[in-house]
Amino acid sequence: MVSKWGWQLLQLSRKLWLRTVAFAVLALFSAVLAVMLQGVIPDALADIIGAGAAEKILTILASSMLTVTTFSLSVMVAAYSASTNNVSPRATRLLMEDSTTQNALATFVGSFLFSIVSIILLNTELYNKRGEVVLFLTTILVVALIVVMILVWINHLSGLGRVGETANKVEDEAYAALTRHNAHPWLDARPLQDYDDIPPQAKPLLTNTIGYLQHIDIKAINQWAAANNCCAYISVRPGVFIEPRRPLLWLHPAPDGSSDTLTEAFCIRDYRTFDQDPRFGLLVLAEIASKALSPAINDPGTAIEILGRGMRVLTNWQPTAAEQAEVKYPQVLVLSLPLAELFDDFYTPIARDSAAMLEVQIRLQKNLLALAELSGEFRPHALRHSAAALARAEHAMAYSEDIKILTALHQQLRDG
Repeated sequence: MVSKWGWQLLQLSRKLWLRTVAFAVLALFSAVLAVMLQGVIPDALADIIGAGAAEKILTILASSMLTVTTFSLSVMVAAYSASTNNVSPRATRLLMEDSTTQNALATFVGSFLFSIVSIILLNTELYNKRGEVVLFLTTILVVALIVVMILVWINHLSGLGRVGETANKVEDEAYAALTRHNAHPWLDARPLQDYDDIPPQAKPLLTNTIGYLQHIDIKAINQWAAANNCCAYISVRPGVFIEPRRPLLWLHPAPDGSSDTLTEAFCIRDYRTFDQDPRFGLLVLAEIASKALSPAINDPGTAIEILGRGMRVLTNWQPTAAEQAEVKYPQVLVLSLPLAELFDDFYTPIARDSAAMLEVQIRLQKNLLALAELSGEFRPHALRHSAAALARAEHAMAYSEDIKILTALHQQLRDG
């Protein structure tokens, strides 16, 4: 699994400012590079290209790129606002980490800085005629890059912030998180099936930090446990809410020295992330459906679409893969992820908010019936949520024929 520093670098790489700074530095370097390479340009080529050709293009770029950057920022903010209002604030963070958006803004800002710095260097007369040729050729490459990025950006804007496109991103993240869980069900440690498996004499490790657990550095915990000749029983998984009374892990046998340094292996922040938390993706999908079912939006079609997306994610659950998982950190035991929690996170909010909508309830019952037929492990959870959804519908629906339709679907699941 990824170490704490690797995790922090991964989070840093998703920041808009980092990519923008990287492109800006590259642009500045390319402008200075023209000064360094001017000695390798033949005089014949310098006579072909006019002395002021580069400066004219750079002036156009400097004025236009500032306008394009301002426009792109306004579009990006509008897309974030639309996603927050119509989809889910949790899904908006995926848009903020969108690589295409970040590359476009970074390219526009970098091109603007390249133009400004190149114009300054031209006016300081650091370039001779051959240097201006290098700058002209570099400018042509920058223009080509801008054209390609503008075309990509325009195509990307057609779906930026829309419900369907954002739901696609959430589904992909949820599917990828569950895939990673299949490959590393216990984060490459040994399985801890239940709290009862923790020895009664074990010593708990607490923290004063309050927030959501985003990442666990299993490697660091294993090294510490091996050095202190004990085992670490991790009783939390990424995504849980940590507060001072909730132990992060239990140590047995209890070490003589202080174990406070182990808290650094747990990354606790203000919000949840998708990477090590398969539940979060399904929860955000359910939020999208709940938002669509609200009286202000009243879009049952989106909720029906989300049910299909959630089913695709859940079908990626592979319990047999866990049996073949490699144990790299034998001094650490990690609590298992219950399949019941995945079902609860996804189906409970949708069943609650769609209790009075026949079309959504029919799709929900058929969705659960299909899952029950796909895997015997899904069956008890599907049956439980089918019964709960039917009970909610019976309280919310006034037309008896609607209840009969849902009852027949539930009975079909029970008989199957």
